[in-house]
Amino acid sequence: MRHTLLVLALAGLALAAPSATGPAAAQSAISNQQSTIGTAHDRLARDILKELVEIDTTDSIGDNTKAAEAMAARLKAAGVPTDDVRVLGPNPRKGNLVARLRGTGKARPILLLAHLDVVEARKEDWSPDLDPFRFIEREGFFYGRGTTDDKAMAAIWIANLIRYTQEGLVPDRDLIVALTSDEEGGDYNGVDWLLQNHRPLIEADYCLNEGGGGDLKKGRRLTNNVQAAEKVYLSFRLEARNPGGHSSLPTKDNAIYHLAGGLARLAAYDFPVRLSEVTRGYFARMAAVETGQTAADMKAVSQPTPDPDAVKRLADQSPWYNAQIRTTCVATRLEGGHADNALPQTARATVNCRMLPGADPKEIAQTLVRVLDDDKITVTPIGQPRPSQPSPLRPDVMGPIERVTSEMWPGVPVVPTMSTGATDGLYLRNAGIPVYGVDGIFTDVDDTRAHGRDERLGAKEFYEGREFLYRLVKALAGR
Repeated sequence: MRHTLLVLALAGLALAAPSATGPAAAQSAISNQQSTIGTAHDRLARDILKELVEIDTTDSIGDNTKAAEAMAARLKAAGVPTDDVRVLGPNPRKGNLVARLRGTGKARPILLLAHLDVVEARKEDWSPDLDPFRFIEREGFFYGRGTTDDKAMAAIWIANLIRYTQEGLVPDRDLIVALTSDEEGGDYNGVDWLLQNHRPLIEADYCLNEGGGGDLKKGRRLTNNVQAAEKVYLSFRLEARNPGGHSSLPTKDNAIYHLAGGLARLAAYDFPVRLSEVTRGYFARMAAVETGQTAADMKAVSQPTPDPDAVKRLADQSPWYNAQIRTTCVATRLEGGHADNALPQTARATVNCRMLPGADPKEIAQTLVRVLDDDKITVTPIGQPRPSQPSPLRPDVMGPIERVTSEMWPGVPVVPTMSTGATDGLYLRNAGIPVYGVDGIFTDVDDTRAHGRDERLGAKEFYEGREFLYRLVKALAGR
């Protein structure tokens, strides 16, 4: 799942703004990159993206293995040794590609991760002249399921690995590309399976993954984001029971009324504000990007003791800002009763919580019980949470991201972020491998289409992301 923490006060890491600032400087830098667009490297990346989009990799009927094998064939044809290209998985349709460009071994490997599977899509749900599994380029955009989540990044990793191979690059550390299955759902998550069964193949110092990306608004590049943490997903079942009876003889003791009253109290409740060094830094850096009251409120929220009025204004202004500062729990499903002419014997609701990293699920459940304030409502967790701690914002990772961003887009700040959703980076973080979501691909914050109708990605933004990741990985790899 693509997209969006920032820490300023980090020992040894300077996140100072570059000297050239503003949209004009950024657009000038984009103009300077025009010469890279349309190169053989861009055409190769485009061809790979087209091939990937046109291979259905949905969980229901798709074939992840077919996509993985197609990428393996490209790497072998480009000269990557056969022994360093493997397709393996627990299911005939759920293959994962793991490929390695060997370095000198001076430093530990970097894992370059993307997922090949995509969210389900039906042609009838898209515009009549588009097909989710047909790659179409039109008016500066690439259309197709997975163009933004996450086949663009997969295509870039393969295109760049081919380029490194052709250039004879021997970095200080191995570069491992892993293109995996079932990130969007399914029974065979590729990252988890590889860690459990073939960990040496993907053992790394750290990983670059999806989850970041650049924010673009009205043609202006705002921020280049680095995802360093993500919230924890956990749902709860709320249930009220009653003996029921005939609807002609109603009483106040009604299962639906009990549940509805509890949900109304939950709707009015806000979990406490709790900022990490990441989210505190996010607001500090964004205060320099925003203007007016929003900028002032962000600065106030980033202080050691956040200003309550500023917190409230930001939370009321944007669900995104609200999600950055607290755990959220929201009702997502509701059912009750068994007949039109009978008092309900059962009423149920599903409440989905997105918990801050480090939050205790038991404490969240206890909070729900207290807020619902009705002993007729039971609260039961659905499944088990998969928490993961934020990745440290290491200077040896953040520094090169800052430098390459400044080279390509002067004045655009690097902003580490916390995803409110989830990626399969959590498996790696829990295995002790830090993960940084970064790709340098800018998308319009007002036109987000991942997982939705007519998913698309800007062609120029795709090419720039390819160049950004090419330079970044070389810088991180020591060459």
